[in-house]
Amino acid sequence: MEAKKKLRCPLGVPGGIIATLIGLVGIIINIVNFDGFNLAISFALFIMAMPFVRVTLMVHSANDRLDELEKIIGK
Repeated sequence: MEAKKKLRCPLGVPGGIIATLIGLVGIIINIVNFDGFNLAISFALFIMAMPFVRVTLMVHSANDRLDELEKIIGK
């Protein structure tokens, strides 16, 4: 039996990190410019991006565990 290639790519991780950095930069810029509305939006992006990385990592680790279980059951 051929080894199954993993099709998953953890693109949520770099995307979440980029969103976190954009939120952080937005927070700093909006504090300097005294822009309250955009500061709130940047803060929300910053807070929402961090759990996105964690959820993506959890999904990929669960899929890896399922692959290992499929190998065991398939034998």
